[in-house]
Amino acid sequence: MLLAIDCGNTNTVFSVWDGTQFICTFRTSTEHQRTADQYFVWFSTLCDHHGLSPDIEAVIVSSTVPRVVFNLRVFADRYYGVRPYVVGKPGCELPVEARVDAGTAVGPDRLVNTVAGYSRHGGNLILVDFGTATTFDVADHDGAYIGGVIAPGVNTSLEALHLAAAALPHVDITKPQRVIGTNTVACMQSGVFWGYIGLIREICERIKGEHEREMKVIATGGLAPLFQQSEALFDAFEDDLTMHGLTVIYQHNVRK
Repeated sequence: MLLAIDCGNTNTVFSVWDGTQFICTFRTSTEHQRTADQYFVWFSTLCDHHGLSPDIEAVIVSSTVPRVVFNLRVFADRYYGVRPYVVGKPGCELPVEARVDAGTAVGPDRLVNTVAGYSRHGGNLILVDFGTATTFDVADHDGAYIGGVIAPGVNTSLEALHLAAAALPHVDITKPQRVIGTNTVACMQSGVFWGYIGLIREICERIKGEHEREMKVIATGGLAPLFQQSEALFDAFEDDLTMHGLTVIYQHNVRK
């Protein structure tokens, strides 16, 4: 079985893939000081709780937090006797190399999402990921990553607004009943919600205009359904896009 690990700025996800499907998925907060032993205790305890005894034969890691990679490597080696594939590092090849400016370091999550999107939907894609940042990644006709856009994440924007303005409270993102708010919370929710609707639509339209081809827009991340329910922004929503991409990259490297 394959253990796929996606380490983001906020959360880290472990998923076990048995060759045809994911049999379990566990999520924890990302903490760079967490040791290999702590990862194992957390992961094995959850497996035991769910009555699982996965026979891990390989590990693949995508991490936007470089400081955690070392301990994840130790975790894979110490407890499963395998050297993990790490996206973006030597020894882990992509099906199609990214076409960006020389010397540019592309976030591993963005590369993985591009691979996953091409696997499921073909080329000429815009992949919108609602994470700590809201990213727009472009897959060319052959699945190559060719660039994109990075905007502040929805919750990041709300938190920054709360921290920068002493009189503004912390609020959760939701669809407001009206555009014109009649209290502070409603005003903030309307500004963020409709502001992001406009941001998503405008950026996608401008990408399509530059790409000069028909393009599908694929969304991932927990907030995508919230925005999709109000406006037809996306052609599809994939809640396991990153994990699927890790399995595709793993299979590509095994077949080499």
